[in-house]
Amino acid sequence: MVKKLKALADNAGDKQLAKTVRDSAQQIWLAGLGAFAKAQAEGSKVFDALVKEGQTIHGRTRKVAESKVAEMTTTLGKMATKATNQATGSWDKLEQVFEDRVARALNRIGVPTNKDINNLASRVEELTASVQKLTRTPAKPAKKAAKRTARG
Repeated sequence: MVKKLKALADNAGDKQLAKTVRDSAQQIWLAGLGAFAKAQAEGSKVFDALVKEGQTIHGRTRKVAESKVAEMTTTLGKMATKATNQATGSWDKLEQVFEDRVARALNRIGVPTNKDINNLASRVEELTASVQKLTRTPAKPAKKAAKRTARG
């Protein structure tokens, strides 16, 4: 284009040069408009393609993230269960040590144990039954007294 203008400028007059410059400017303007229109048309297609690709990547990323979250949740759940079991075991041991020490201390000062009290209660029941057997009155006089009360 520049060579064409130089050639015309050398060969023709000012009028021809001005006309060539105007024509070139008109062609440049039209080329710019055409490029703009094409960029608009192609731009929306490119934009739509990028959106579609972004949705695909988003879906894959989300699936991976959800699987990792599920995996971590499972792992943390197992760790929490293990820690709870260890703590419970330790607590049970501590509780047993405490109970043993309290029982020994109470035994030293002469406080009877639950087993001792249960044995005594059983013995009292046996003795009560024996006393009742020995002190029972004959059954007939008791029945006569009941009949008199009913008649009276």
